[in-house]
Amino acid sequence: MDLTILYRGPLASCDYDCPYCPFAKRRDSREQLRADRAALERFTAWVAAQTGDRISVLFTPWGEGLVRSWYRRAIVELAGLAQVRRVAIQTNLSGRTRWLAEAPAAARERIALWCTYHPGQTPYERFLGRCAELRDLGVRHSVGIVGLDAHLEEARRLRAALADEVYLWVNAAEGHTYTDEEADRWTVIDPLFPYSRHPHRSAGLPCRTGESVISVDGEGTVRRCHFVRAELGNLYDGSYRRALRPRACPLAVCDCHIGYVHLETLPLYDVFAGGVLERVPATLPLSPAAATRSRGD
Repeated sequence: MDLTILYRGPLASCDYDCPYCPFAKRRDSREQLRADRAALERFTAWVAAQTGDRISVLFTPWGEGLVRSWYRRAIVELAGLAQVRRVAIQTNLSGRTRWLAEAPAAARERIALWCTYHPGQTPYERFLGRCAELRDLGVRHSVGIVGLDAHLEEARRLRAALADEVYLWVNAAEGHTYTDEEADRWTVIDPLFPYSRHPHRSAGLPCRTGESVISVDGEGTVRRCHFVRAELGNLYDGSYRRALRPRACPLAVCDCHIGYVHLETLPLYDVFAGGVLERVPATLPLSPAAATRSRGD
């Protein structure tokens, strides 16, 4: 079996207080943190036992995982397993990145980070410095920002500072409608922004979730994705396997990248070939400014 797993355990605490995030500055109790650690260790042990499968993992915690030692440890352990193609995590990059230097080189090649810059939550130079550390370590990563008007100049500044080969994505702000003029400004920064601008009609359309992609929570409950609540079984008793099959999406629309990237009606598996989990395109779409630099104009 070749399986992609989106794992989201109980962790819901974050060290940032972004106004557009419902989990901003939320604190988990010690009991909640212990439960999250135990759940993650159970999941890691399960993956280690699946020696006959090929597995890719994307951690999508509600909170910030990399400030917790058990997430850093799990990522390195999973990346060292022969059956793991890729292990990635969504992160605000608030924690130090030097722990990655301690991972064996072969394991680092399988680790990837999906990094989001939140202006006002972290010093710009600190975030940029950590992106440079990832590049120096050879760790695959993408960098992104939420497409709010207040973030536009910061996004332009970040795009100019990042190496051309680092993809800077822009997420459409939830509930925000973009005029063509506004969308054009963001598309200059992220040529793939049009995929994020509007929710994608998905009802009745084929999607890889529930067949080769699944969502798993801390209890091992398997669903086709984070956004469809119907259960397919449990990871740890193996009951989910009987439910894996091609299936159409039951929702009217899909408006989150970690969901619509798997729609078979979109070309995003080709666009992000080899980097679907970490949101790294196979061929980096150049912004006009980057294209000019590459030509030497």
